[in-house]
Amino acid sequence: MADFMWLMYLGFMGTTAIWFLIKGKYKNKITKLDFIISIITWLGLFGYVTDTEMLTPLVWKIVFFGGLLWDVVFTIFFAERFADDFGFEDEGYEPMPLAAKLSGLIFIAPLYYGIFRYAF
Repeated sequence: MADFMWLMYLGFMGTTAIWFLIKGKYKNKITKLDFIISIITWLGLFGYVTDTEMLTPLVWKIVFFGGLLWDVVFTIFFAERFADDFGFEDEGYEPMPLAAKLSGLIFIAPLYYGIFRYAF
């Protein structure tokens, strides 16, 4: 059952990234960099879920720490700035408090758990 859940999560993450790409949501350098980092971290999760050896554990340790740092920095500093590019900003929009921004990182916690297990 756990393997099935990991495969579903892997599919959800990959589908979401591809959907954003097809819809043209990556319009500037920051969001394109976010897409590239998302693909790299997805590959790490793919390696963990399918038990496929790709690159070395050192590379995945760097991806783990770098990707996690990027996601936190992007969430805190850039996500609101590019919310309109992603189609999330409405009229009457108020900035989110920091705690609310960081709570959204819960959705990517399994991603980094898998990369951590893959790297270490």
